[in-house]
Amino acid sequence: MVHNKDKARFTEALLQWFAANMRALPWRKDYSPYRVWVSEIMLQQTQMERGVTYFTRWMQRFPDVRSVAEAEEDAILKAWEGLGYYSRARNLHKAAKKIMTEFAGVFPADYDAIRSLPGIGDYTAGAIASIAFQQNYVAVDANVERVFSRLFDIDTPIKQKENIAFVHRTAQELLPDGKARHFNQALMELGALVCSKKARCEQCPVQEWCEAYRLGIPHERPVTAPRKAIVSLEVATGLLEHEGHIFIQKRPEMGVWAGFWEFPGGSVEEGETPEQAICREFMEEMEFDVTPREKIAVVRHGYTTYRVNLHCYLLGLKNGNTAPVLHAATESRWVRFDELDAFTFPAGHRKLIDLLRGGLQWQWLREAG
Repeated sequence: MVHNKDKARFTEALLQWFAANMRALPWRKDYSPYRVWVSEIMLQQTQMERGVTYFTRWMQRFPDVRSVAEAEEDAILKAWEGLGYYSRARNLHKAAKKIMTEFAGVFPADYDAIRSLPGIGDYTAGAIASIAFQQNYVAVDANVERVFSRLFDIDTPIKQKENIAFVHRTAQELLPDGKARHFNQALMELGALVCSKKARCEQCPVQEWCEAYRLGIPHERPVTAPRKAIVSLEVATGLLEHEGHIFIQKRPEMGVWAGFWEFPGGSVEEGETPEQAICREFMEEMEFDVTPREKIAVVRHGYTTYRVNLHCYLLGLKNGNTAPVLHAATESRWVRFDELDAFTFPAGHRKLIDLLRGGLQWQWLREAG
């Protein structure tokens, strides 16, 4: 346990370890508020290596707040494609616009002002205020929660309200004045590199203060809540082809995958076959009378607590009518296969595109139009 008389020694050991072991991450080059902000938003629900790749590419495309604010949403979503949780990208876009209009294009340094930006909660505000501006705020992410669950042997689910409050309060008490940038990053780095899911206690710079290590139970911490049950979904989607062009439509601005382009489709209802479902969906959504020409594949895809079996069909028009009546989309297009990469699709549909790109039997489709 970290007693009051040990606080200075604990933080010194942690900071010395961080100075010797910190990773050379691109946003650590100058700690500019814009780069810290983008990195923090990107790394939520994203592995570090993947985040670095996307961050580097993002900075080439959007080097500053103004470039984000002035971009079209489709360009923002396309640059984010593959990271998931697309509300992060939309909020980043909204926040950039707010910075331009309400803060004269300068990222605000005040904590409350940072917190007021779309998509920024307590953690992200604390991370930006401390890392970019060296203010005395803590930033508690999942890595820090794991470290504290072991240091203090928290034997109830770490996400419980009282445990989260304890971690925040204790981190604030340990925070050395004027060193928030390195202290917060050191805790997060410790959780990522040493006090990870499989603890490497022999490498830990603060091992002597760890109660779970003393008890021999670091593998039992943190305690997690029971996982939610996985829900299996049967969904049908259709690649409607006509004269070398493929029909795509844009989803509404609210709901799942808002603003994404898609191949139309929907859930297979009880008593339906996937073929029947896709024909019904095309009639309900676009008033297209279609016929299944071939089943392409079943693409399996998971998100949150869902596991989706996506039944994919190549479709044709029965009557040659190419003008849709849109009931579930904001706009639509007929495009060539080689134009699909210009649009942002949900991950399951992107998997379908990749499958078609690699199969010899679909060469005619890739070269049509």
